Amino acid sequence: MSSIATLGSHCALQVLKGAKDEGFKTILICEKKREKLYRRFRFIDEFVLVDSLNEVMDKRCSSILKENNAVIIPHGTLISQMNSTEIESIKTPIFGNKWILRWESDRNMKEKLMVESRLKIPRSLPSPSEINGLVIAKRHGAAGGKGYFLATSEEEYIKKRDKLIREGIVKGDSDLYLQEYALGVSAYLQYFYSELTGELEFFGVDRRYESDIDGLGRIPAQDQIDVDLIPSFNVIGNSPLVLRESLLEEVYAMGERFVDAAKRLVAPGMTGPFCLEGVYDENGKFTTFEFSARIVAGTNLYIDGSPYSALIYDEPMSMGRRIAREIKIAKNKNQLDKVVT
Repeated sequence: MSSIATLGSHCALQVLKGAKDEGFKTILICEKKREKLYRRFRFIDEFVLVDSLNEVMDKRCSSILKENNAVIIPHGTLISQMNSTEIESIKTPIFGNKWILRWESDRNMKEKLMVESRLKIPRSLPSPSEINGLVIAKRHGAAGGKGYFLATSEEEYIKKRDKLIREGIVKGDSDLYLQEYALGVSAYLQYFYSELTGELEFFGVDRRYESDIDGLGRIPAQDQIDVDLIPSFNVIGNSPLVLRESLLEEVYAMGERFVDAAKRLVAPGMTGPFCLEGVYDENGKFTTFEFSARIVAGTNLYIDGSPYSALIYDEPMSMGRRIAREIKIAKNKNQLDKVVT
């Protein structure tokens, strides 16, 4: 591989800056409407302009990537723009295990992998008729929180679901996954697993600001009651977090169990970056309600490295650069088959 490519969204800047720092040619598959933004950054060597990002599958785009001996770095936008079958049919090599992205996109498969990893997870509900307490309804795939909502009864669920149907956000119950709401301090744990060394690296932690559920927290409770609003969990940005050091042993243990489970369920397993997403309770116990099987946008906080990557590397190391370095090492060792699919 001599070039690294990604879609113009999500964490493209971090990915391509890291690729450039590691000596790769950088290629951005960019919607024409976003070209002006990305032209500002000189580390992007080549633009493949498209009307829609799912044109990454088209012959023209595939030919350009093949000519440049490129590998695609997947991120959340790839998953939100394409279904699993489309992703798996992409001819250009993809960093990591593209088959595991199906397990991220399907809530039921996602739950199965978390159970296999022996993670503490909230109970899922097969039907809204079983709602008996606070639950969260989530869309399948990488929706970034859009279309999520809370409910405490079947009646409330139906009211909010129907509103989303009218707005064209969901089609019906099959688009939604019901899960008990886990209370605690939210934390998104960022990891990198190297198939080349067999080592797990803990890379950082972030929290997410979600509109407009976080904005409601600034309104007094008495006034919240009078607001006729179904609050959104749409992610707007991220903030850094550093954990108590006593929590780190379990952080690594959870990551290692996830890697081991992925190897058993979806060969070749979890290669590269991933994220365990959940909350810490008052006893410092972590409940995992999600995972992302690729780089997450929260790593954009740490382009110069995080407090945790600084403990591993004596140089600035973003997740984007760590990906590029893994590809470079694999290339030099003639082991690219271990890091791309």
